[in-house]
Amino acid sequence: MSLKDSETRIRVLKAASRLFAANGFEKVTVREICRAADANVAAVNYHFGDKLGLYREVLGKAMETMRATTEAARLAGADGTSEQKLRAYIRVFLQRVIGQGHDTWIHQLMAHEIADPTPALDLVIDQVIRPRMAYLSDLVADILRMSADDERVLRCVLSVQSQCHAVMTSAVSRRFMPDFNGDSSAIDRLALHIAEFSLGGIRSLKTA
Repeated sequence: MSLKDSETRIRVLKAASRLFAANGFEKVTVREICRAADANVAAVNYHFGDKLGLYREVLGKAMETMRATTEAARLAGADGTSEQKLRAYIRVFLQRVIGQGHDTWIHQLMAHEIADPTPALDLVIDQVIRPRMAYLSDLVADILRMSADDERVLRCVLSVQSQCHAVMTSAVSRRFMPDFNGDSSAIDRLALHIAEFSLGGIRSLKTA
């Protein structure tokens, strides 16, 4: 690939990432992407095959970051108990998704994908969501001394993830937590609350 082609490919990817994140797959046209990238409309077909191929490439970049977040959270609690691992997961997850320097476009992109799925959603589920859910299920199952496929375990995992996802929408968070400034210490306090709240609920199921 020539330097000119390589530069064009990068510009198209950047423009597509921004536009897909802002508007979703269906509402963005190839012409809009190429106009924003200062590229010929044939550039998408040349470099990515078609619009869906370009979208998959953008989604692939987002999934790399999401997988890295899961792995960082796993490593942070590697030597701890299941409860300690869950606390570490929540803290690292929140620091990476709402802390300084986080990639806002990824959350916007995934919100559109979940609300209006494309054929690429299965890829996200298989490569990102399923492994993340499996890890959390193993932790909760160990705490409860239950099988990881017990429906009570799954409900607990969904509850933990739902709390984390709720604060990812900054506009909503600011309405209900006006003093939350998003710095590292504030995120750690929030992570501690979610962990304590979640573990309290999980432990209660031991005697339920």
